[in-house]
Amino acid sequence: MSSSSSSSSGGGGGGGVARVYRGAFAHSTRDSALRVLTDCVLGVNARGKESEFYTGSVEVRVTNDRHSEFFMPGMVDTHIHASQYAYSGTHLDLPLLDWLNIYTFPLESRYEDLDFAKDAYTKVVKRTLRNGTTTACYFATIHTEASLLLGEITDYFGQRALIGKVCMDLNPMVPEYKELTEESKEETDRFITELLRKKYALVKPIVTPRFAMSCSSALLSNLGKTARNNDLHIQSHISENKQEVQFVKALFPECKSYTDVYVKHGLLTSKTVMAHGCHLTDEELETFHEKGAALSHCPNSNISLISGLLNVRNVLNHKVKLGLGTDVAGGYSSSMLDAIRKAVDTSKALCIQDAQLQPLSYKEAFRLATLGGSEVLSLDDCLGNFEVGKDFDALRVNVGVPGSPIDVFPGDDLEVLLEKFLNLGDDRNIVEVYVAGKRVVPLPDSK
Repeated sequence: MSSSSSSSSGGGGGGGVARVYRGAFAHSTRDSALRVLTDCVLGVNARGKESEFYTGSVEVRVTNDRHSEFFMPGMVDTHIHASQYAYSGTHLDLPLLDWLNIYTFPLESRYEDLDFAKDAYTKVVKRTLRNGTTTACYFATIHTEASLLLGEITDYFGQRALIGKVCMDLNPMVPEYKELTEESKEETDRFITELLRKKYALVKPIVTPRFAMSCSSALLSNLGKTARNNDLHIQSHISENKQEVQFVKALFPECKSYTDVYVKHGLLTSKTVMAHGCHLTDEELETFHEKGAALSHCPNSNISLISGLLNVRNVLNHKVKLGLGTDVAGGYSSSMLDAIRKAVDTSKALCIQDAQLQPLSYKEAFRLATLGGSEVLSLDDCLGNFEVGKDFDALRVNVGVPGSPIDVFPGDDLEVLLEKFLNLGDDRNIVEVYVAGKRVVPLPDSK
């Protein structure tokens, strides 16, 4: 980031400044969990990239100078099941494996119906955008056409997304919800080919084995080759629940750990994000660091399904890339603000058990939800903060809107306003959302 004084609307970054934004900005950098800038102007060029920060007198076309407003980077949901949004906020009375068999698999089977899929996927994309999620890493279902439809919908509404057609050839509890091994490979290849053929600017495929329990060794190997041959991202689950960990050990006795299953099948790379990791050992975290793989921390789901409490401090100490996920519908909220709050609360709960642990600060949680998420998805070269040259993925937050859940008092500075928003705010406070320089919220009235 650079700062300068200018009297024109020109700027760096190429392409000329198409629009400038004036006011307060809050973001994270590699060196600081939180940096705040007041009374600044950010230029955004015609390609939607941040061109330059200015101070002083400039021609301002879009103004944000109210005391109660600020800009922050868009939030990155590194793990969300778009298909499960249809029952979010319900069915949280069972542990993970029972929950999957009784609620999730029967619901996901309905996505063969494209009318049902269109309704559900439209609702989740609109909801997450209004909640400030500018980038989402989505699980869909095993259905290729419905998964392609999710890509079309995210593109239409302007959300940045990685879309995964779920792969699974093992499901002894609900045998009707699975694929044949060869079918899963072929349909995954078709999904990837067709989604890439659409040439969506912000929507890309991600290789998605559901988790090791639901995939044969042959399928995992095929998916590892697919990801490598196409240089694609990979997502799955790992060590979410102790019972799950024991099942995986029994299924893959030749592997020394859950992590080793993914390593041996070529699925743990620098473009891999694994959800949960509550019960990973230090040795496994070292492997994550060595491979450059990432974890998505989903605290709401971890608590709601009684899966475990991730020791975030230990993950960070092992220098493993870490972001936050809502994990809808295991997590009942589709808001990344909830993920931020639950992450802080989980770290404090662990501190009650071990007084030597250091709790996560709101600033660190803010970083995980923005820049951290971009690092997890290997997209930090183009999003995650307001560094010059990155895409303008941003929220305009107003803590003082009519009906706001936040009260503002004299002397509340930007850091106070940000902390209040992270702890108390909701979608009412997110008055505008931008992705790659394009305003996507407010949503079109007719949609």
